[in-house]
Amino acid sequence: MPTPSKLAIERSIQRLLETRAGKTICPSEVARELDPKGFRALMPAVREVAAQLRACGRLLITQRGEPVDPSTARGPIRLALPGYHGVDFRKNPEAYRVGRGERGVLSAEPYKSELLPLWRFRTPAIARESSQALWRAFVRYRKARDFIGMDMARKFLQMGFTRSRRYANHASGRKYAADASLREREPDAEKAECAAIFRALWQRADADPAYRAWRAEQRSRSARGRGAISKPSDKARG
Repeated sequence: MPTPSKLAIERSIQRLLETRAGKTICPSEVARELDPKGFRALMPAVREVAAQLRACGRLLITQRGEPVDPSTARGPIRLALPGYHGVDFRKNPEAYRVGRGERGVLSAEPYKSELLPLWRFRTPAIARESSQALWRAFVRYRKARDFIGMDMARKFLQMGFTRSRRYANHASGRKYAADASLREREPDAEKAECAAIFRALWQRADADPAYRAWRAEQRSRSARGRGAISKPSDKARG
C-alpha cells in the first residue's frame, strides 16, 4: 500500500476530530484509518504532521490532559481541536470559528448544555421528537439573531445523522475491530430511518437563507483574521 501523503494524514486528523465532536484522538487512530495493517510504520509521519498543525495553531497536542510540545514529549499523546474548552461563546462570540462538520458540538458552551438534552436517536420515534426539538431551537436562535446558536443546532442535527448512520452500519458503532480489521456491515433498518429523519432537518437548517448568509459573513471575517459575529450585519439580514 502506498504511503499516505501529508495532506491525506492532515485530512484524516481533521476528519476524526470533527466526527469525535470535541473529544481527543490518539495518533494511532489516524494511522489505523489510513493503513489498518501497516499503521505502526505510519506513526512517525502522523506525529510529524500533528506537530506541523500545532505549530500553525490548528491543533492542540496533550499528554495527561495538559498541552505539550511534541518535540520533547515522551510517551502517548492525544490530539484535539484548540480554542473551545472553558469559553462562554454567548459572552465571547469573537472566539467562535465556523469549522467543518460537527466541530465543537460537545464543547462549545453554553449551547452544548442547551442542546445536548434534546439530542436522542435510539428509535425513529425518539429521533423524530429529538430532531423537531433541535429544529425548534434553531428557529428560536434565528429569531434572536444568534448565529452561534443556529450553527450549533445545525451541528446537533448533523450529528444525529452521522451517529445514526454509524450504528446503522455497525451494531457496536465501530467501523474497525480490535485487530484493526474492518468489521462486516450489520445493516440496521431502524437506525437508517433515524439517520434519514435527522438528515432532512439538518439539510433544512443548512439551507436556511439567513443562516447561510450569516455563515458566509463569518467565514469571510475569519479569513480576514476577525472573530465571530453574534448578530448579523444589515447585508447578511437581507
